[in-house]
Amino acid sequence: MNSILMLLKKLVKLLFNRIFYVVVALLIQLGWFLIMFWKLAGYSAYFTIALEIISILVVIWIANQKINPSYKLGWTLLIIVIPVFGLALYLLFGNSRIAALFQKRYEQILNESSGYMVQNAETMDRLRQEDSSAANQSEYIRRFSGFPLHENTTAEYFQVGDDMFPVLVRELEEARHYIYIEYFIINDGVMWQTILEILERKAAQGIDVRLIYDAFGCLTTLPHKYEDVLKAKGIQCKVFNRFRPILNIIQNNRDHRKICVIDGHTGFTGGINLADEYINQKERFGHWKDTAIMLKGEAVWNMTAMFLDMWTVITGSKELWHFEDYFPHRYHPEAFESNGFVQPFCDTPLDKEVVGENVYLNIINRAKHYVYICTPYLIIDNEMMTALCLAAKSGVDVKIMTPGVPDKKMVFLLTQSYYEQLLEAGVQIYEYQPGFLHAKSFVCDDEIAVVGTINLDYRSLYLHFEDGVWMYRNQVIHDILEDFAETLEYCQPIDISFCKSRNIMIRAIQSVMRLLAPML
Repeated sequence: MNSILMLLKKLVKLLFNRIFYVVVALLIQLGWFLIMFWKLAGYSAYFTIALEIISILVVIWIANQKINPSYKLGWTLLIIVIPVFGLALYLLFGNSRIAALFQKRYEQILNESSGYMVQNAETMDRLRQEDSSAANQSEYIRRFSGFPLHENTTAEYFQVGDDMFPVLVRELEEARHYIYIEYFIINDGVMWQTILEILERKAAQGIDVRLIYDAFGCLTTLPHKYEDVLKAKGIQCKVFNRFRPILNIIQNNRDHRKICVIDGHTGFTGGINLADEYINQKERFGHWKDTAIMLKGEAVWNMTAMFLDMWTVITGSKELWHFEDYFPHRYHPEAFESNGFVQPFCDTPLDKEVVGENVYLNIINRAKHYVYICTPYLIIDNEMMTALCLAAKSGVDVKIMTPGVPDKKMVFLLTQSYYEQLLEAGVQIYEYQPGFLHAKSFVCDDEIAVVGTINLDYRSLYLHFEDGVWMYRNQVIHDILEDFAETLEYCQPIDISFCKSRNIMIRAIQSVMRLLAPML
């Protein structure tokens, strides 16, 4: 009887869940689209021949694009094996780039704001004198993300969201001029209600409070038109890429960034969203291991500019005319402490430059002693696989930490499909046993580290708006390394026998999933 009641409760919950109707609507549209193609193909031999010719031309076009080879291979195989359906799916989802109007507007804003993102030549010269290889990495980030290198910045690293949350609350309480927040997921609970109360109070005091959240990330966590609720509280709010149950390619591109900027001098980022599981107030998939970083000083300007760029694009406002009002020294003329070099950066799906992946590849390829990596998803292309394997074969100590308890079982199965090749090359892999590891970090040779939002999967590297912080010889690098070493004690090392002893059906499923990985 109890089991029947539980089943009924789940059914009622499903029927009243907004995402249920969205999925149903999308599946109906997809089915209709595929049936239409199939019917037309059967209706006329000439139409079938025309589709086959178009399929061949599309495959040739894909092969000549400057995109990831794995992405090319996945779509090429799908179109060749099932020409009609494969072509239909590619026309719907293959060109995963955001709407042309948004892209044009975004590029225009970046061009207009570039004058405010000039590299301090003395800062770059000092880094080049210390380490020319690190300077080259930094110069790449500046040229292709648009965000310069800074000194006069301190950093504080948080091993878990539980540690970050009270510091974030403290800094929000001290805001006197503006608070800018941009997050992928916001969910009602202890964390969000605490933050919301502060934001509402600060807005009532006349402080400029603005919020951007991603429509898809919050599809199941926030009510429809929640931005109106926030506006009624005096909080300016915009929704990124509003999700609609209509088949179109732009739904693939999401704002996965996590940014909080306070008065231009303090900034937070990392893997932590504004939801209770991220601070272990709510248990999902065991203990939630995540990381974040707080910057204080001149490098926060990069994060402020990231937010203002996105806000200006979404709203069509003219914030760029007043960028000087948001400089770190605008309200804090005193000098900031100097501690190493810090370079916040972002990556977008709007260009053909995969900045996030290339930052990671630069670190791996230039490592001399070790590279330690935390990632919740390990779904990598040939370039990343080659770099990791070559580093390990060359004697570099390469360790990768992944979750022991997955949040998405099929994605976790896909992640594990990459273990065997890495292990054979000498890469060491560890799974975090207490629960789900959501951290995204690299630390290398006691000198370089990255903490941010960028996962090692195709979505983060190719489809989403992301951000990260590149650091060189900042004292916080030791904290990141120490955290990795301490977390290893709670991990299970994976050996090659784990991969080779898996059920043949699981290995077959993994092989098929690997082919489709770029499209998942």
